[in-house]
Amino acid sequence: MRTNASSTDFSDLLPEELEEQVKEAAEISMGTEISEEDIENIHFLAEQVIEISDYRAQLYEYLKNRMMAIAPNLSILVGDLVGARLIAHAGTLINLAKHPASTVQILGAEKALFRALKTKKDTPKYGLIYHANLVGQASSKMKGKAARMLAAKSALAARVDALGEETSVALGTEHRAYLENRLRFLEEGGQRKISGGKKGVKFEKYDNKSEVRTYSAAADSTAKKRKHSETVEIEQVVSIQVENGEPKKKKKKKNSESVVEEETTIPVDEPENDETPKKKKKKKGVKEEPVEEATVEEPVSEKKKKKKAK
Repeated sequence: MRTNASSTDFSDLLPEELEEQVKEAAEISMGTEISEEDIENIHFLAEQVIEISDYRAQLYEYLKNRMMAIAPNLSILVGDLVGARLIAHAGTLINLAKHPASTVQILGAEKALFRALKTKKDTPKYGLIYHANLVGQASSKMKGKAARMLAAKSALAARVDALGEETSVALGTEHRAYLENRLRFLEEGGQRKISGGKKGVKFEKYDNKSEVRTYSAAADSTAKKRKHSETVEIEQVVSIQVENGEPKKKKKKKNSESVVEEETTIPVDEPENDETPKKKKKKKGVKEEPVEEATVEEPVSEKKKKKKAK
Protein backbone atom coordinates (compact mmCIF):
# COMPACT_ATOMS: atom_id res chain seq x y z
CA MET A 1 0.00 0.00 0.00
CA ARG A 2 1.52 3.23 -1.12
CA THR A 3 0.59 6.63 0.23
CA ASN A 4 1.40 10.07 -1.13
CA ALA A 5 3.35 11.70 1.71
CA SER A 6 3.27 15.14 0.13
CA SER A 7 -0.54 15.22 0.26
CA THR A 8 -0.82 13.61 3.73
CA ASP A 9 -1.46 15.94 6.69
CA PHE A 10 0.89 15.34 9.64
CA SER A 11 0.05 18.53 11.54
CA ASP A 12 -1.73 16.60 14.31
CA LEU A 13 1.24 14.32 14.92
CA LEU A 14 4.35 16.41 14.14
CA PRO A 15 5.33 20.05 14.53
CA GLU A 16 5.49 22.26 11.44
CA GLU A 17 9.30 22.13 11.00
CA LEU A 18 9.43 18.36 11.31
CA GLU A 19 6.43 17.96 9.03
CA GLU A 20 8.17 19.86 6.23
CA GLN A 21 11.30 17.72 6.62
CA VAL A 22 9.23 14.53 6.41
CA LYS A 23 7.49 15.74 3.24
CA GLU A 24 10.81 16.64 1.60
CA ALA A 25 12.23 13.20 2.45
CA ALA A 26 9.07 11.51 1.11
CA GLU A 27 9.48 13.16 -2.28
CA ILE A 28 13.02 11.83 -2.67
CA SER A 29 12.33 8.37 -1.17
CA MET A 30 11.27 5.56 -3.49
CA GLY A 31 8.78 4.17 -0.95
CA THR A 32 7.52 0.65 -0.57
CA GLU A 33 4.38 -1.23 0.25
CA ILE A 34 3.55 -1.59 3.96
CA SER A 35 1.37 -4.34 5.28
CA GLU A 36 -1.17 -3.88 8.06
CA GLU A 37 0.96 -5.98 10.45
CA ASP A 38 3.94 -3.70 9.86
CA ILE A 39 1.83 -0.64 10.50
CA GLU A 40 0.64 -2.08 13.81
CA ASN A 41 4.21 -2.78 14.91
CA ILE A 42 5.29 0.72 13.90
CA HIS A 43 2.44 2.23 15.93
CA PHE A 44 3.33 0.06 18.92
CA LEU A 45 6.99 1.14 18.71
CA ALA A 46 6.03 4.79 18.43
CA GLU A 47 3.80 4.51 21.49
CA GLN A 48 6.64 2.92 23.47
CA VAL A 49 9.02 5.71 22.47
CA ILE A 50 6.49 8.32 23.59
CA GLU A 51 5.94 6.54 26.91
CA ILE A 52 9.69 6.28 27.53
CA SER A 53 10.20 9.96 26.78
CA ASP A 54 7.34 10.87 29.16
CA TYR A 55 8.79 8.60 31.84
CA ARG A 56 12.21 10.18 31.35
CA ALA A 57 10.79 13.68 31.80
CA GLN A 58 8.90 12.52 34.90
CA LEU A 59 11.99 10.85 36.34
CA TYR A 60 14.11 13.94 35.70
CA GLU A 61 11.55 16.10 37.50
CA TYR A 62 11.57 13.71 40.45
CA LEU A 63 15.39 13.72 40.54
CA LYS A 64 15.48 17.51 40.39
CA ASN A 65 13.07 17.83 43.32
CA ARG A 66 14.97 15.27 45.40
CA MET A 67 18.35 16.90 44.71
CA MET A 68 17.03 20.34 45.64
CA ALA A 69 15.76 18.87 48.91
CA ILE A 70 18.89 16.84 49.77
CA ALA A 71 21.83 18.73 48.21
CA PRO A 72 20.71 22.13 46.86
CA ASN A 73 24.14 23.78 46.79
CA LEU A 74 25.78 20.84 45.01
CA SER A 75 23.00 20.65 42.41
CA ILE A 76 23.35 24.36 41.62
CA LEU A 77 27.11 24.03 41.12
CA VAL A 78 27.41 20.84 39.04
CA GLY A 79 23.82 20.22 38.00
CA ASP A 80 21.17 17.78 39.18
CA LEU A 81 22.25 14.81 37.10
CA VAL A 82 26.00 15.12 37.77
CA GLY A 83 25.38 15.70 41.48
CA ALA A 84 23.21 12.57 41.66
CA ARG A 85 25.92 10.56 39.89
CA LEU A 86 28.56 11.77 42.33
CA ILE A 87 26.41 10.86 45.34
CA ALA A 88 25.60 7.43 43.83
CA HIS A 89 29.30 6.76 43.14
CA ALA A 90 30.33 7.76 46.67
CA GLY A 91 27.47 5.82 48.27
CA THR A 92 25.87 8.54 50.37
CA LEU A 93 26.02 12.31 50.67
CA ILE A 94 28.03 12.04 53.91
CA ASN A 95 30.62 9.82 52.21
CA LEU A 96 30.90 12.37 49.40
CA ALA A 97 31.38 15.14 51.99
CA LYS A 98 34.28 13.17 53.52
CA HIS A 99 36.17 13.11 50.22
CA PRO A 100 38.72 15.89 49.56
CA ALA A 101 38.51 18.07 46.48
CA SER A 102 41.21 16.11 44.63
CA THR A 103 39.17 12.91 45.02
CA VAL A 104 35.94 14.61 43.93
CA GLN A 105 37.71 15.82 40.80
CA ILE A 106 38.65 12.31 39.59
CA LEU A 107 35.67 10.47 41.05
CA GLY A 108 34.53 8.01 38.41
CA ALA A 109 37.94 7.69 36.69
CA GLU A 110 39.57 5.24 39.12
CA LYS A 111 40.60 2.78 36.43
CA ALA A 112 42.38 5.47 34.44
CA LEU A 113 44.04 6.75 37.61
CA PHE A 114 45.47 3.38 38.67
CA ARG A 115 46.50 2.62 35.10
CA ALA A 116 48.39 5.94 34.95
CA LEU A 117 50.07 5.30 38.30
CA LYS A 118 51.10 1.82 37.20
CA THR A 119 52.55 2.94 33.87
CA LYS A 120 53.95 6.20 35.35
CA LYS A 121 51.99 8.41 32.96
CA ASP A 122 49.93 11.56 33.46
CA THR A 123 46.98 11.10 35.81
CA PRO A 124 43.45 12.01 34.62
CA LYS A 125 42.24 15.55 35.20
CA TYR A 126 38.53 14.82 35.63
CA GLY A 127 35.99 12.07 36.12
CA LEU A 128 32.21 12.41 36.41
CA ILE A 129 32.61 16.15 36.96
CA TYR A 130 33.54 16.48 33.28
CA HIS A 131 29.81 16.42 32.38
CA ALA A 132 29.07 19.56 34.42
CA ASN A 133 28.01 22.66 32.50
CA LEU A 134 30.92 24.81 33.73
CA VAL A 135 33.52 22.29 32.54
CA GLY A 136 31.72 21.67 29.25
CA GLN A 137 31.54 25.38 28.43
CA ALA A 138 35.27 25.90 29.05
CA SER A 139 37.80 25.66 26.24
CA SER A 140 39.93 22.56 25.77
CA LYS A 141 42.95 24.17 27.42
CA MET A 142 40.95 25.35 30.42
CA LYS A 143 38.97 22.15 31.09
CA GLY A 144 41.48 20.80 33.61
CA LYS A 145 41.66 24.09 35.53
CA ALA A 146 37.87 24.43 35.44
CA ALA A 147 37.44 20.89 36.78
CA ARG A 148 39.90 21.56 39.61
CA MET A 149 38.20 24.79 40.69
CA LEU A 150 34.74 23.26 40.38
CA ALA A 151 35.79 20.21 42.44
CA ALA A 152 37.08 22.47 45.23
CA LYS A 153 33.79 24.37 45.43
CA SER A 154 31.75 21.17 45.08
CA ALA A 155 33.53 19.59 48.07
CA LEU A 156 32.61 22.61 50.21
CA ALA A 157 29.02 22.56 48.95
CA ALA A 158 28.66 18.83 49.72
CA ARG A 159 29.87 19.39 53.30
CA VAL A 160 27.44 22.24 53.82
CA ASP A 161 24.56 20.17 52.44
CA ALA A 162 25.46 17.09 54.50
CA LEU A 163 26.31 18.72 57.83
CA GLY A 164 24.70 22.17 57.69
CA GLU A 165 21.56 22.93 59.62
CA GLU A 166 20.16 25.56 57.24
CA THR A 167 18.89 24.58 53.78
CA SER A 168 19.81 27.69 51.83
CA VAL A 169 21.31 27.95 48.35
CA ALA A 170 23.31 31.13 49.01
CA LEU A 171 26.64 29.30 49.03
CA GLY A 172 26.02 27.49 45.76
CA THR A 173 24.86 30.58 43.86
CA GLU A 174 27.76 32.65 45.16
CA HIS A 175 30.35 30.03 44.19
CA ARG A 176 28.82 29.47 40.77
CA ALA A 177 28.90 33.19 39.98
CA TYR A 178 32.53 33.36 41.14
CA LEU A 179 33.53 30.39 38.95
CA GLU A 180 31.79 31.81 35.88
CA ASN A 181 33.56 35.17 36.27
CA ARG A 182 36.88 33.53 36.96
CA LEU A 183 36.71 31.21 33.93
CA ARG A 184 35.63 34.08 31.70
CA PHE A 185 38.56 36.15 32.97
CA LEU A 186 41.06 33.32 32.36
CA GLU A 187 39.76 32.59 28.87
CA GLU A 188 40.22 36.23 27.92
CA GLY A 189 43.90 35.89 28.78
CA GLY A 190 43.85 37.72 32.10
CA GLN A 191 46.39 37.07 34.83
CA ARG A 192 46.08 37.56 38.53
CA LYS A 193 47.87 40.60 39.93
CA ILE A 194 50.40 39.79 42.62
CA SER A 195 50.58 43.27 44.17
CA GLY A 196 47.49 45.32 44.80
CA GLY A 197 49.18 48.73 44.59
CA LYS A 198 47.61 51.68 42.83
CA LYS A 199 48.88 53.08 39.56
CA GLY A 200 51.72 55.57 39.88
CA VAL A 201 52.87 54.25 43.27
CA LYS A 202 56.57 53.45 43.28
CA PHE A 203 57.94 50.89 45.67
CA GLU A 204 61.47 51.19 47.01
CA LYS A 205 63.90 48.48 46.14
CA TYR A 206 64.52 46.11 49.02
CA ASP A 207 68.16 46.01 50.07
CA ASN A 208 69.14 43.46 52.65
CA LYS A 209 71.82 44.93 54.92
CA SER A 210 73.35 42.27 57.09
CA GLU A 211 74.85 43.40 60.38
CA VAL A 212 77.59 41.45 62.17
CA ARG A 213 76.82 41.29 65.85
CA THR A 214 79.23 40.17 68.56
CA TYR A 215 78.35 38.26 71.68
CA SER A 216 78.26 40.47 74.81
CA ALA A 217 79.28 38.62 77.96
CA ALA A 218 77.90 41.43 80.15
CA ALA A 219 74.38 40.47 79.20
CA ASP A 220 74.81 37.09 80.94
CA SER A 221 75.36 38.61 84.40
CA THR A 222 72.83 37.54 87.02
CA ALA A 223 72.23 38.42 90.67
CA LYS A 224 74.49 35.62 91.88
CA LYS A 225 77.45 36.45 89.61
CA ARG A 226 79.90 39.26 90.32
CA LYS A 227 81.27 41.64 87.82
CA HIS A 228 84.89 41.41 86.85
CA SER A 229 85.69 44.88 88.26
CA GLU A 230 84.31 43.93 91.72
CA THR A 231 86.43 40.79 91.94
CA VAL A 232 89.58 42.74 91.00
CA GLU A 233 88.81 45.34 93.68
CA ILE A 234 88.32 42.70 96.37
CA GLU A 235 91.55 40.93 95.44
CA GLN A 236 93.51 44.21 95.68
CA VAL A 237 92.09 45.01 99.15
CA VAL A 238 92.90 41.50 100.41
CA SER A 239 96.47 41.67 99.13
CA ILE A 240 97.06 45.07 100.82
CA GLN A 241 95.71 43.80 104.14
CA VAL A 242 97.83 40.65 104.03
CA GLU A 243 100.98 42.68 103.34
CA ASN A 244 100.26 45.03 106.26
CA GLY A 245 99.48 42.13 108.57
CA GLU A 246 95.89 43.10 109.11
CA PRO A 247 93.75 40.26 110.46
CA LYS A 248 90.58 41.25 108.61
CA LYS A 249 89.52 42.38 105.23
CA LYS A 250 86.48 44.23 104.10
CA LYS A 251 84.41 43.07 101.19
CA LYS A 252 82.48 45.64 99.23
CA LYS A 253 79.11 45.03 97.65
CA LYS A 254 77.85 47.52 95.14
CA ASN A 255 74.12 48.06 95.06
CA SER A 256 72.09 50.45 92.91
CA GLU A 257 71.59 52.94 95.80
CA SER A 258 74.58 52.65 98.24
CA VAL A 259 77.73 50.68 99.01
CA VAL A 260 77.36 48.06 101.74
CA GLU A 261 80.45 46.89 103.59
CA GLU A 262 80.78 43.37 104.93
CA GLU A 263 83.54 42.02 107.12
CA THR A 264 85.13 38.67 106.59
CA THR A 265 87.87 37.17 108.72
CA ILE A 266 91.19 35.97 107.28
CA PRO A 267 93.39 33.57 109.24
CA VAL A 268 96.67 35.36 110.28
CA ASP A 269 99.48 34.11 112.51
CA GLU A 270 98.77 34.98 116.13
CA PRO A 271 101.25 37.34 117.82
CA GLU A 272 103.42 36.15 120.67
CA ASN A 273 101.82 38.34 123.31
CA ASP A 274 98.40 37.47 124.64
CA GLU A 275 96.84 40.72 123.58
CA THR A 276 94.42 40.24 120.70
CA PRO A 277 94.15 43.07 118.17
CA LYS A 278 90.96 44.99 118.24
CA LYS A 279 88.57 45.13 115.29
CA LYS A 280 88.73 48.32 113.34
CA LYS A 281 86.26 49.44 110.79
CA LYS A 282 87.66 50.81 107.58
CA LYS A 283 86.26 54.09 106.47
CA LYS A 284 85.61 54.75 102.85
CA GLY A 285 88.57 56.35 101.07
CA VAL A 286 90.95 56.19 104.17
CA LYS A 287 93.83 53.78 104.34
CA GLU A 288 94.65 52.06 107.59
CA GLU A 289 98.15 52.46 108.98
CA PRO A 290 99.89 49.33 110.08
CA VAL A 291 99.69 48.73 113.83
CA GLU A 292 103.10 48.74 115.52
CA GLU A 293 103.63 45.87 117.86
CA ALA A 294 104.69 46.72 121.43
CA THR A 295 108.27 45.76 122.14
CA VAL A 296 108.93 43.91 125.35
CA GLU A 297 112.39 44.04 127.00
CA GLU A 298 113.87 40.73 127.91
CA PRO A 299 115.24 40.32 131.52
CA VAL A 300 119.06 40.51 131.81
CA SER A 301 120.53 37.26 132.97
CA GLU A 302 122.89 37.04 136.07
CA LYS A 303 125.88 35.90 134.06
CA LYS A 304 125.89 39.04 132.01
CA LYS A 305 125.77 41.12 135.27
CA LYS A 306 128.88 39.41 136.65
CA LYS A 307 130.79 40.05 133.44
CA LYS A 308 129.95 43.69 133.59
CA ALA A 309 131.06 43.90 137.26
CA LYS A 310 134.48 42.41 136.41
